[in-house]
Amino acid sequence: MTLHFQGQMTSERIVATLTAAGVAISKRQVVRLLTAKLDLFRAEDDAVFTAGLRAPGYVSVDDTGARHAGKACYTTQVGSPRFTVFRTGPSKSRLAFLRNLLGGTARYAVNAAAAAYMRAANLAHGVIDALTGAEAREFGSEAEWTAHLAALGLTELRVAPDPLRVAGEAALWGAIAAEDRLGSAVILSDDAGQFHVGDHALCWVHAERLVYRLVPANDRQRNAVEVTRRMIWWFYRQLKAFKLEPGPERVVELKARFDRIFKRRTGYATLDRLLKRLNANKDELLRVLERPEIPLNTNASENDIRVVVTKRKVSGGTVSEKGRIARDVMLGLAKTCAKLKISFFHYLGARPSTLIAPAPG
Repeated sequence: MTLHFQGQMTSERIVATLTAAGVAISKRQVVRLLTAKLDLFRAEDDAVFTAGLRAPGYVSVDDTGARHAGKACYTTQVGSPRFTVFRTGPSKSRLAFLRNLLGGTARYAVNAAAAAYMRAANLAHGVIDALTGAEAREFGSEAEWTAHLAALGLTELRVAPDPLRVAGEAALWGAIAAEDRLGSAVILSDDAGQFHVGDHALCWVHAERLVYRLVPANDRQRNAVEVTRRMIWWFYRQLKAFKLEPGPERVVELKARFDRIFKRRTGYATLDRLLKRLNANKDELLRVLERPEIPLNTNASENDIRVVVTKRKVSGGTVSEKGRIARDVMLGLAKTCAKLKISFFHYLGARPSTLIAPAPG
């Protein structure tokens, strides 16, 4: 396990290494040792996820492509300075992300948090009234939830926004709130739409990258881009200084400086539209003024998820469900051990010997 999940060695290379050391072992035996009897590790990974979400502070999130059962899937990372978990599935939609926050299960609750979510998403008032006025408010499976929507006649509606999608997201969010899964944690992301839930903060590096990627056509436009980038990085340094010495008087000052940068007009139409878009994200970009413990970037998430990218390049995708679970669980636990300064090798060694899958016969 240490060689495969932390050392990123393929099962073939592990077989070759052990064979060279005089151990008689087949690839099937190695794969069995890597994927069988992982219930204890899976339970610990779930417990780490639950505790990590509820801990004060923030969680940063990211995702990357993954292969499973010959199909394109996505691995989502959720982490903080204390933990990391990975979850792989066929979709990276907001519905999928909310299910991940619920621990991978589909539980639905129509409560005050769900109603607020639906109103914020501009769902039709008639749909909101039908859901909040129904006697049934909690559902333990997707089948129960779908049957409830059908009974209310919502599955036949063809309006925007899609009532099935928004109501599903809202009810999942209601279940998260009811179970206090997130506590007071802020979700820090790179502005991918599926992560825009709850108290949300945005990465400044990704925001500046939008300006960096502009392709100006003349010297005037190039100068406008360069000046804007210098102003953004100057403001970024001001935010870093605020994190070290936060104070209410600095909050007012920094908000005013933000407005001067992002409400200005440069004459470069594409840049001006981008500045207007970033200004619309003011609250999320300045979340650090309310919560100074939040990082200004998602560098930690990108570092965490790099291990999944490396695993994909070295080993390709997974084939079986056990292989997918083993990859997500063990890579997450290895990352968590590193953050807590625990030897992954010793962590594995402290687990019961009954985890070792016996050889056939």
